[in-house]
Amino acid sequence: MKDKIIELQNITKIYDNGVTAVSDFNLYVRRGEFITFLGPSGCGKTTTLRMIAGFELPTSGKILLNGKDIANLPPYERPINTVFQRYALFPHMNIYENIAFGLRQKKMAADVIQKKVRKVLELVDLEGFENRSVATLSGGQQQRIAIARAVVNEPEILLLDEPLGALDLKMRKEMQLELKEMHDRLGITFIYVTHDQEEALTMSDTIVVMSEGKIQQIGTPEGIYNEPKNAFVADFIGESNIFNGIMTGKLKARFCGGEFACVDDIEEGTHITAVVRPEDVIITEPEEGIIRGTVTSVIFKGIHYEITVESGKSEMVIQSVRAPRVGQYVGMTVDPDNIHIMIAEDHTNYFTAEINSDHRLEYNGKLLDTSVTKIIPGSRRLEDGNIVDSTGDIIDPKRTKISVQVQPSDIVMTDQVDEGLVEGHISNLIYKGDHYSYVIHTDFDQDFIVNDEYLWNMDDHVGLIIPIEKMTFKLERR
Repeated sequence: MKDKIIELQNITKIYDNGVTAVSDFNLYVRRGEFITFLGPSGCGKTTTLRMIAGFELPTSGKILLNGKDIANLPPYERPINTVFQRYALFPHMNIYENIAFGLRQKKMAADVIQKKVRKVLELVDLEGFENRSVATLSGGQQQRIAIARAVVNEPEILLLDEPLGALDLKMRKEMQLELKEMHDRLGITFIYVTHDQEEALTMSDTIVVMSEGKIQQIGTPEGIYNEPKNAFVADFIGESNIFNGIMTGKLKARFCGGEFACVDDIEEGTHITAVVRPEDVIITEPEEGIIRGTVTSVIFKGIHYEITVESGKSEMVIQSVRAPRVGQYVGMTVDPDNIHIMIAEDHTNYFTAEINSDHRLEYNGKLLDTSVTKIIPGSRRLEDGNIVDSTGDIIDPKRTKISVQVQPSDIVMTDQVDEGLVEGHISNLIYKGDHYSYVIHTDFDQDFIVNDEYLWNMDDHVGLIIPIEKMTFKLERR
């Protein structure tokens, strides 16, 4: 096994406004590895990269480079270079001067600089471009010059922050292969940031999938695609059909209205999440299918058709080179090897209510429509105004809190924000076959999971109506 070149230990980054960008992040990178941070916007991947580079300081934790903590070391003292999405080339300098800039700052001899610049220009296949202006280059060529300027300093680690984001699709695909070849030739460690799944799958030795500032899964491209650890990873990496279900027997699971054979040996009766890739669904005659449904959509995607079939309350998305017609009744089956089963995540929402001076419950400054005596069995109010529990002990509001839990399906989202007990923005959504699972991020850094059959948009500002009769309460003394 290659030795570790960099290690992040319990890294947390909290900004001055209280937002936690990265939380308890632990990772090591092997020398010479091509590792990619992959996730949606706002997941903390660029913040993590900037902490490695030294442009951001962690709130807590260690960043070890070859075993030495560099968390507080300035960028210019780290053997690390960064390539940005916008390249940051100097427009008033020619190609030679752009690449030589860092070497001149180190006061290297002119003949040494010339030799190094010509070597990296050959590496990026732009030899003979020394005297060209930056403005005359295409986007792909500018990206290569940015990489040349970074690697000419012979860094131990090269950081790349979405460097292909400004390129068109064709150029981006070409540069993915060129970057991978360049990494193989250089032999230095690449740490790459992207939200593009294809980039990550094409180039990486290792992928780190991130969400909400935390690592969701680390693994090879093949391992993450074929064996996602949770519904978020399954939904984010490639396209997936994701269903709630239950194990009905030995290597048998029921989901999407049918009982399927599978290869995951999970105890009967366990609630599960089943993941089926669209390319693994086989369309059959109705009588031959494990489940059946009506084709509601057929879209030609170039190399395959994307087909949507409505089966009861669920939808199955299928990719196939053969297209049924819209309205056709079809059967569907999936080979056991192509069904990935995960034990269902506990999405119960938990929050803490405070007892105010009137012995009523408050959450985030809003009153809950109940009182302590209604939710604590055996509690009662005394003549002096105090409330005692079933044993006669006084419930002191300053030393007591109420733990509240509510299920995702018992919360109602509304665009009438003021009607909700809390409000927030939709930060993530996953389609679960017959409903959407939403993550609502509040301004006070509390996340709520909400199930809703209707499609809302990412970043929608919503209120959450939580009926009192759907809440479960527990008294906790401090």
